Amino acid sequence: MRFQDAARDARTVVYAGIQADPLVARLAGLLESASYAERLLARAAMNGERTGAETWRRIFPTLFGGDVDEGLRAHAEQLLAASLEVADRGDAARNQYRGAVVEELTAQLLARRAAGDAPVRRERRVLFDGVRAEIHPYDVTVESETRPEVYDCKWGARGINADVLNQLDDARAHAADEEVDLRVAIVVFDARRSCEIRLARSTANREGTRLIALETLDDLGEVRP
Repeated sequence: MRFQDAARDARTVVYAGIQADPLVARLAGLLESASYAERLLARAAMNGERTGAETWRRIFPTLFGGDVDEGLRAHAEQLLAASLEVADRGDAARNQYRGAVVEELTAQLLARRAAGDAPVRRERRVLFDGVRAEIHPYDVTVESETRPEVYDCKWGARGINADVLNQLDDARAHAADEEVDLRVAIVVFDARRSCEIRLARSTANREGTRLIALETLDDLGEVRP
């Protein structure tokens, strides 16, 4: 089993420009240290409804109320402002920015755990001897020689589909054939219940695929058992 950079086609070139936008790294950095309530705020604000900052402050009083610690409120304000920057993009751009933010957040959380012991990379394919290579790259990979990991990232539960689940499971199975313990997971910036409802409708094999939802994002930064 080995990793390889994704092919550089027109789509990846355009998307690479979005991934390199400082807004993506800034927002992912704020989300990396955010509370669950702040992540709920960010998801709601990035959904694109024309809702002003003051309305969001009223909806989330536990983040912006007068009795909230000044430092915590300042962090929530920064997160809200960055989320509204994404929301103000056009429909197509907003969708790409949201996806890029989830991928960058996943990479940052994984890097917290890896701490330099294994490189965390983006847009990488996994190759196996004698197996036709998948065209679709994985969004984030942890390229450990002994305990590699691959992640597919989605903004919402509706992004979960059979193709994604089958590719993850196929990679896990092919790695097992080579006696490699490959951890596969899907990261979804959405409520776990929404993800589970979506998964219940799928017939794809997912027994070996881990689900990381909005409530459990910090699990990505914990030491792998």
